[in-house]
Amino acid sequence: MKTLFTQPLIAESFAAFGDVLELKSAPDKLINQGLCGRHHDLANLEFSGGSAGISLFDAEPRSLPYKLEMVERHPDGSQAFIPMSQTSFLVIVAVDDGGKPGIPLAFETVPGQAINLHRGTWHGVLTPLHAPGLFAVVDRIGPGLNLEEHWFETPFTVSRD
Repeated sequence: MKTLFTQPLIAESFAAFGDVLELKSAPDKLINQGLCGRHHDLANLEFSGGSAGISLFDAEPRSLPYKLEMVERHPDGSQAFIPMSQTSFLVIVAVDDGGKPGIPLAFETVPGQAINLHRGTWHGVLTPLHAPGLFAVVDRIGPGLNLEEHWFETPFTVSRD
């Protein structure tokens, strides 16, 4: 088994795969009588043949080291994962290499971070590292199969340094 080591989720190193959703150093504007900072338009949402929908996912927490056997992608829409608690989660992504995923990369979020995966990005399944594993997910709702899976011949182990 090959080992992948997690790295911190930083917008610049994640940009090829999606958007990191987190507070900016200052809000774009103050709203609600100046008591709420609005950090505006943080993700590039893209959908074809459907519309954006908001779902709630309740995922079982996992632990490291984690066995990565499969990745998936959604060719018809982006997919945002927004944790509903201040906990971290594992984000696994891979570049497309001729219709198959390349060598995956593993990122670990810090509390307060969320992600939006670009349309067609190979990624691991939702992997919270702590309970509760409750997430709001914004993705495409519409007709047709919007899922491709790839199972690795040899699984990867994901671990911290």
